[in-house]
Amino acid sequence: MKYILAPSILAADFKELGKEIARTEENGAEYLHFDVMDGMFVPSISFGMPVLASIRSGTDQFMDAHLMVEEPIRYVEAFQKAGADQVTVHLEACKEVEETLRKIRELTMKVGLSICPDTEVSKLLPYLEMVDMVLIMSVHPGFGGQSFIPASLDKIRELRAEISKTGREIDIQVDGGIYLHNVKEVLDAGANIIVAGSAVFRGDAGENTRRFMEILREYS
Repeated sequence: MKYILAPSILAADFKELGKEIARTEENGAEYLHFDVMDGMFVPSISFGMPVLASIRSGTDQFMDAHLMVEEPIRYVEAFQKAGADQVTVHLEACKEVEETLRKIRELTMKVGLSICPDTEVSKLLPYLEMVDMVLIMSVHPGFGGQSFIPASLDKIRELRAEISKTGREIDIQVDGGIYLHNVKEVLDAGANIIVAGSAVFRGDAGENTRRFMEILREYS
């Protein structure tokens, strides 16, 4: 299993965005995480396709688009054209989950499916054969800087056990409240892709990335 850091640019200093991204890439972060919010599924509004498209040519990092939007199927093709390598949608935001996941696959992107803290892991199980990655939200989506919800660890363990039954290699990504002091708990529970926003971009993004990568390499 590969262990990956996915810095969330939602927490970056946008006037220095190119430099901030370069610091994460130079220090080993293979992914960039895009938290896309529509003001409907979650209260906040963030950014969309133009930001991803503008970054795409400036980095070789894997573009990880997390769509916190109602009926994300409407935007899947646009994100593919903007340069996304993976699109993750929320189970709770899709009227037709299977159709949405198939659309992502048809556009040759990796397929991610996410659940909010109040949604049970069991709701994901019918779709495990259709996805490359499951994202467990360890905070309530919509705002950065929240505290990690400890019950998320049990959900990660439960999900990893269910994935093992399938015989497939499915990534578990966790997003929300992860810092250097608690990332090992998340990894020990069974996650292998770590989203970190404030923990990477608050302060020296390069140094913070390097310290995360030191921990992740212990698990590789």
